[in-house]
Amino acid sequence: MVVHYFNGMPADLVEATGGWQKAQGSQGTGACAELRKLNDGQVAVRNSRFPDGPALVFTVAEIEAFLYGAKNGEFDHMAV
Repeated sequence: MVVHYFNGMPADLVEATGGWQKAQGSQGTGACAELRKLNDGQVAVRNSRFPDGPALVFTVAEIEAFLYGAKNGEFDHMAV
């Protein structure tokens, strides 16, 4: 069966081999962004407070660009 992923799809319908993953620093806070590698290589992101809510789906290149920026502090001002 071929699964077609799309932005805004219910997160509980996102199928993949592995489970949802969140940063260790957010464990126990209840406010986490969770990521899941999809079978086609894309990455889904959901809000842990709304596990059945919408998932955003990104390509590997989009995730790489975001992680590069995050590691370089480009988004630090958003957490202040």
